[in-house]
Amino acid sequence: MNRLGIVVHTVLLLSLTLDSVQAQGTLMTQTAKGTFVVSLQPMAFEGVDPEVKLGRMSIDKQISGDLTARTNGQMLSAMTRTDGSAGYVAIEWVAGTLNGKRGTFVLQHSGTMNRGVPSLSVTVVPDSGTEELVGLEGEFKINIVDGEHYYEFTYRLPAP
Repeated sequence: MNRLGIVVHTVLLLSLTLDSVQAQGTLMTQTAKGTFVVSLQPMAFEGVDPEVKLGRMSIDKQISGDLTARTNGQMLSAMTRTDGSAGYVAIEWVAGTLNGKRGTFVLQHSGTMNRGVPSLSVTVVPDSGTEELVGLEGEFKINIVDGEHYYEFTYRLPAP
């Protein structure tokens, strides 16, 4: 490659890098808050001895507030012999409107209870957003107070 070719190649790489940095920098962070009602229904967990204490449930939610949506998903859980220790994972498809933007996305749950101390992570599956929610990223926090379910969804969407 001659000197001119190296210069052109370098300029193109710099241009692509700057475009990538600018695209990443255009994500706008917002917070959505509200409530939801959840319905969990037991499902069969095939091929496992009942003594093992593994479970499977369907998840259906009606979400209200800044996110107005319905969800469908499934959860797998494991109980232990130690009181207050368990774990679960879930995948949940969400369809609705997020602060005026319509579309769907998928939430991934990972929860652990370690002798009564909870740890929960619920995040948007990368590249799962559709329609006006393409590029959605975020963390969905769940808080239960007096039996009522509340959420705080910190999310990022590409700027228009």
